[in-house]
Amino acid sequence: MPLWGRFEKAFDSSIEYSNPVQQATLTVEFTSPKGQVRKVPGFWDGGRVWRVRFAPDEVGKWTWRTLCSDTQNTGLHDQRGSFECGSATGQTRFARHGPIRVAADQRHFEHADRTPFFWLADTAWNGALLSTPEEWNRYIQTRTNQGFTAVQFVATQWRAAPQGDRTGQLAYQGTDKIAINPEFFQRLDQKITALNEAGLLAVPVMLWAIQGGSNPKVNPGVALPEDQAILLGRYMLARWGAHAVAWILAGDGDYRGAKATRWIKIGRGIFGDVHHAPVTLHPGGRQWVWAEFADEKWYDFVGYQSGHGDDTATLKWLIEGPPVEDWMKLPHRPFINLEPCYENHLGYQSRKPHSADAVRRALYWSLLVAPTAGVSYGGHGVWGWDDGTKEPTDHPGSGKPEPWHKALKMPGAEQIKHLAHYFTGLDFWRLRPCPTVVVNQPGTQDPKRFVAAARTDQKDLLVIYVPEDRTVEVRLDMLPPSPNVSWYNPRTGETNTAVGVVTEKTVQFPTPSEGDWILQMVSQKKDKEKDK
Repeated sequence: MPLWGRFEKAFDSSIEYSNPVQQATLTVEFTSPKGQVRKVPGFWDGGRVWRVRFAPDEVGKWTWRTLCSDTQNTGLHDQRGSFECGSATGQTRFARHGPIRVAADQRHFEHADRTPFFWLADTAWNGALLSTPEEWNRYIQTRTNQGFTAVQFVATQWRAAPQGDRTGQLAYQGTDKIAINPEFFQRLDQKITALNEAGLLAVPVMLWAIQGGSNPKVNPGVALPEDQAILLGRYMLARWGAHAVAWILAGDGDYRGAKATRWIKIGRGIFGDVHHAPVTLHPGGRQWVWAEFADEKWYDFVGYQSGHGDDTATLKWLIEGPPVEDWMKLPHRPFINLEPCYENHLGYQSRKPHSADAVRRALYWSLLVAPTAGVSYGGHGVWGWDDGTKEPTDHPGSGKPEPWHKALKMPGAEQIKHLAHYFTGLDFWRLRPCPTVVVNQPGTQDPKRFVAAARTDQKDLLVIYVPEDRTVEVRLDMLPPSPNVSWYNPRTGETNTAVGVVTEKTVQFPTPSEGDWILQMVSQKKDKEKDK
């Protein structure tokens, strides 16, 4: 068993339950070589079979013993064993560096060995549910080649029940006392394993279907009692907690104000007493829930959705709104825009498809208006796993998409590789917003022209995103010392030399051509250190 590998053990229940998840619980205590005890929930996997999955994080001999709530169940209670954990092996980022967690600075993600992890996710909400294994592998290969590092997807029935997976099966049935369907989750096991084996973080949305979306008239959802929502969430935590994952507790809902109370109880019930991967919520468009959940220990990073609007109010929300206002407040959290505008989705106000230009702008803004941790992309046609014959019935007004396999290669998606190459090629985790570096901010006249800037606290790296203006003017006293200055083209990945016109207090840099550009300044000392 390699370090950070997945230990799995099956147990045969000595008692046949009519509804196992309601009648018994299984917990396994793992004791590390250094004597630390970690409690891991087990899960029912059909018939009399129960399982536990665990990812060891210490080299040496581990021991384990089982605890069943039904102590008369000799197949599940007080079973014991051990295994040896060796050094890390394998080629994926997770095999080499371990699972992800929030870094010590609370601003970005890192692996277990402290290697920074750049969140670059795709929103394939329906993909894992509706794809065949062959389609899923095709999807994974494409997204991997494009530079993505994570995939967000729905892990129970999508939107309002009773729509299930491609076989028509549901994750669970009932409300007051749910009955879980292991076969549904066994198929998702394969999808999650395939993601991890390709080096992609799996980001399941646990409970999307148990409440309405941001438009409950269209997506009424199913209101599960809190105890049943917790039970369902604990089941997924037990099933996939040993995989390389991050968790979205619920999706596209309103968790603000008094509504937060329910989700705080559910979050505590699922994650409050166990070690877990990073957790967040996916609120409705332009809804901000940091204040409601900031003091919750299980709430590890702030997910938000700038959404699919394209009017002035929407653009200003992204460049001037809560993410910009709250990133310095305590307690710190990584901020991730989990759903910027989808490429080719109709803008809510203009009724025109969001272009690759608009999508890039939203992505780069999201990365630079708060400490850089990552961002998510979405393609219309991919998120719904559409066949291209009609507009999604559960998302009216979004426009008729391309079939998912064609939408995979829309221009904005193909340009993700340049975004990934750029940010993973520098110390992205050290960047902090620095809007004051820009002189005569053009975004004050038109938000589409907003120039986003971020700099390291050490002042040795400065990154400026220019969406459309041909010249950007920056303060001379805020430049890195003796900087190497260059332009990066986010459309092509090409690099150009930058030449500035210096005045008494500022320096003006004309872009090499029309379109959006990234101006990068790195101190020569930093470049020399990098070359060593």
